[in-house]
Amino acid sequence: MLIICSLLFGVIVILGTTFEHMLGEALEKEIGTRALHTAKTVAEMKEIKQAFYTDDPAKIINPIAEKIRVSTNAAFITVGNLQGIRYSHPDPDEIGKPMVGGDNEAVFAGNSIISETVGSLGPGLRGKTPIYNDAGQVMGVVSVGFLLEDIDERIEAYRDRIVVVGIVTLLLGVACTMLLARNVKKAIFGLEPARIGRLYQENQAVLESIREGIVAVNETGVITLANQTAQRMLGQEGGSGSLLVRQNELVRSLGLDEVIETGQAEFDRETVVNDQVLIVNRVPIKDAKSQVTGAVASFRHRSELFAVTQELSRVKEYAEALRSQTHEYSNKLHLISGLIQLESYQEAIQFISSELDAHVSHTKFILQEVPDPLLAGLLLGKLNQANERKIELKIDPDSNFRDIPAAIDRAQLIVILGNLLDNAMDAVLSPGAFAQEVTIFLLNMEEVLLIEVEDRGPGISRENAERIFERGFSTKAKPNHGYGLHLVQQAVAKLHGNITHTGNPSGGTIFTVTLPKRSPHVADMKEGEQR
Repeated sequence: MLIICSLLFGVIVILGTTFEHMLGEALEKEIGTRALHTAKTVAEMKEIKQAFYTDDPAKIINPIAEKIRVSTNAAFITVGNLQGIRYSHPDPDEIGKPMVGGDNEAVFAGNSIISETVGSLGPGLRGKTPIYNDAGQVMGVVSVGFLLEDIDERIEAYRDRIVVVGIVTLLLGVACTMLLARNVKKAIFGLEPARIGRLYQENQAVLESIREGIVAVNETGVITLANQTAQRMLGQEGGSGSLLVRQNELVRSLGLDEVIETGQAEFDRETVVNDQVLIVNRVPIKDAKSQVTGAVASFRHRSELFAVTQELSRVKEYAEALRSQTHEYSNKLHLISGLIQLESYQEAIQFISSELDAHVSHTKFILQEVPDPLLAGLLLGKLNQANERKIELKIDPDSNFRDIPAAIDRAQLIVILGNLLDNAMDAVLSPGAFAQEVTIFLLNMEEVLLIEVEDRGPGISRENAERIFERGFSTKAKPNHGYGLHLVQQAVAKLHGNITHTGNPSGGTIFTVTLPKRSPHVADMKEGEQR
């Protein structure tokens, strides 16, 4: 505000001074021209010319000159002969005396002039012209003058007006500046420029430190911000300006145009941009009047979130297995303790032997046919969990999951097998189930891995057959369901496999998963090398 007011004050002073100077020059020019025109008028008067031939020219010329001087507000009108002797003057004592100023030479040479000099009345501006006789010869001079102090008084009158106008303009400018400063400060939340600069630097640092991609647009859909992560994820490494080339497509793909139109925030929405599956959060930007002024999208690769989901799934599987084992063996220990207290030692020994045989049999089979420790641990945990839930979980004796290639992600296999078993056990415990039986068949074939989970639940209805892999879809009337089969499908896709489901002839559903041992990308590379 101080800078603008100072600048306005300087401009007003400069303009006022310049205008006053121009006004003074114009006024002096106008007065000089008027003095010369008056002098020429007097010089052309017959009475003045005829008076030169009389014995006392001053007696005739002075009254005429004084009358004209009064009507024109001139300071003086002096008529002189070739010797410069005055025939007229406002001061009668000056009549008959020589003219003062020393500027008659040019006039006697036949020229009309405007001059500024000091006369008997003081500094003045004069208009002088020669008086010609009938023969065309110069016989005298007419000098019409205005005092400079009178001209200065007129300029001062205008100067006062200029000062008043300048002050009023300055006050209006200060008021407008204060209003502008108030509105600007309100718009920038009362922050000073230095603070705004620091906030901008902090904002840039925060944006670049976030691992999520962030894109902001204004109300017209033009991209105004995109951090480095967003540019990298969207395949635009040339800076945020390069996003403008495809901004309409990107804004539409990220769904920001819908958010601007509806003003509603959306979270955890899947969208495809540049053949990438992204999880996007979209939030509108609103002003103080709740009007949408833009939108912001933050997004990450679905694969990153999927990796976190996988880790959580693994932890959940291990926790469930430990809980089931703890619960099951706690009950068995209580049973053995009771038999010993009742001194039924033979029954206790028989129970321990039978449990040991069953456990050793399951463990031995799993460790022999499924030597991978992660998968084996999962199967043992699910056996204990099924036993706790009174479900008969069978592993087909023809199963063989030995020598699984190291390139196949074990975490993905755990997601597939664990969620299929959970889904099957939930199915056989639901109303309408044919039996509480679940069967697993694992097979390592030459080119693919086969996983088959068969349950005796109520089966899948025709209207739900196409939706069971949708995220969040579930026939259970409970919260936090509908994600297991969706995760299975994602894991199968990650391993370039295939999943199908068919009805079980004995009642229930059979899920079949086939996974190639070599990904198509690796196979294509090897074929290219051989060629």
